Amino acid sequence: MGKISKSSRLGFIRKKHYEERKQQFQQAYKLYGMRNELRAELCRRDFFYFLQYFWPVVSNDPPVWNWHIKYLCSELARMARQVANREPKQYDLVINIPPGTTKSTVCSVMLPVWCWVNWYWMCFIVASYSGALALEHAEKSRDIVRSDRFKALFPHLSVKKDKDTKSNFRIVRHSKGEVVRPGGNRYSTSVGGTLTGFHGHILIVDDPVDPNRAVSEKELQSANRWIDQTLSTRKADKEVTPVILIMQRLHQNDPSGHILRSWKGVRLICLPGEIQNYREQLQPPELCRYYVNGLLDPVRMPWKVLEDMQAELGQYGYAGQVGQHPVPPGGGMFKVEHFQIATQLPLPIDIVETVRYWDKAGTEGGGAYTVGVKMCKLNNGKFMVLDVRRGRWSSDERERIIREVAEVDGSGCVVYVEQEPGSGGKESAEGTVRNLAGFHVEIDRPTGNKVYRADPYSVQVNAGNVVLLQGGWNEEFIEEHRFFPHGTYKDQVDAAAGAFNALAKGVGLEQIVMSERGKRVSNWWPDGEEEY
Repeated sequence: MGKISKSSRLGFIRKKHYEERKQQFQQAYKLYGMRNELRAELCRRDFFYFLQYFWPVVSNDPPVWNWHIKYLCSELARMARQVANREPKQYDLVINIPPGTTKSTVCSVMLPVWCWVNWYWMCFIVASYSGALALEHAEKSRDIVRSDRFKALFPHLSVKKDKDTKSNFRIVRHSKGEVVRPGGNRYSTSVGGTLTGFHGHILIVDDPVDPNRAVSEKELQSANRWIDQTLSTRKADKEVTPVILIMQRLHQNDPSGHILRSWKGVRLICLPGEIQNYREQLQPPELCRYYVNGLLDPVRMPWKVLEDMQAELGQYGYAGQVGQHPVPPGGGMFKVEHFQIATQLPLPIDIVETVRYWDKAGTEGGGAYTVGVKMCKLNNGKFMVLDVRRGRWSSDERERIIREVAEVDGSGCVVYVEQEPGSGGKESAEGTVRNLAGFHVEIDRPTGNKVYRADPYSVQVNAGNVVLLQGGWNEEFIEEHRFFPHGTYKDQVDAAAGAFNALAKGVGLEQIVMSERGKRVSNWWPDGEEEY
């Protein structure tokens, strides 16, 4: 056997090294490809895994994977599979859950995209109380489809180039040979918006009413009517297409309450933020085993956070948005035993601002009362009801009394007049303003029903921050608060809440002056405490 030259040996070594490196690259590529293929399959099979994997695309916040998220993913995936199989729907779904629990990300953002990776043809209609909110959710859904993560796992799916707007974008599927198949779409709108020409295999309503605004009966009726008469006609298949409503409770006649009372075949998932006070609301009740220390989500919504929410939302708002039961425990809003009674007026230097708020009744005789509540804000942060005028008067007599009371109150008292909706209410309020020429008069145009308007006021009453000046009006005033909102009359509460809301709007000049003068001891407070 001949001797192998040095150059031949080096060539052999290089070739062997090349083959080894080539094999390593092939194995690595194969392994990488298998990982992506495995990850894609996990995403297709498990909605919760899909949510976890694509979370960084839609949020920079660190995720908190509380048990309820996986539970909701499982329930929504089950409904989607039934739609995909063209099975007659078993139920429409109502989900009641507090704010800040990832509900919109799960239901409005992620669910349509997860369905497309399994059934690219599916169409969605997604509605929220505002078009801007609906478009924000739609943009996040589209961001997922456009992301590198999504392209790596599902390169055969993309957004159709000539159908790429936030309000209505379409999915296309690419097959071998560059054949493009049109797929499903996501149409986003506001509750009350037009849906002409659009149909969905799944209809999603996420927060149909703004939880940050006082909810009026008119707004609720409008939302309920839109869901009944407009959204329900937009089903791609009347036997198959479900409606999914997800929201926190805001009112007894909000869309959740309306659907649960009026529709047949509705399943309720109700997850209160805490079950110490709202265990009866929990549906299904067996989910109580997942609550920790009575809390739905002890990481994001511990008791301290819930206490802050109650202070911010008021007990009515807390009962609805956290407890999912828009009636406070015990039924009534006001803990009337927390009213304090003062036997003498505060010193003028203790008063920040004084208002008299009039809630006018429209008719003489029976029915509602005309009520004028005089209230002041004190520089210790508390409020004092100084006087209540109440009666059933004719229009002329009522205006005469309002003028006489303003003259007694003096120029230091700002007069507020509630303007009822409609042209009649506007004319009545403007008539009172003319009648009070020479006085500081403000017209108040409140929104929402009486209960929501009274909620911030009730928080201060229940905290012991509202004092009543001793007078003959005290008993009727207290009794109306005791039974509100279930009592026969609500006029005194409405006027008191109006006065409170007027005083709570801002800081008066007198309060700034007092803060510069420093603290002082008040000798008029009924329990003798030093309030500064």
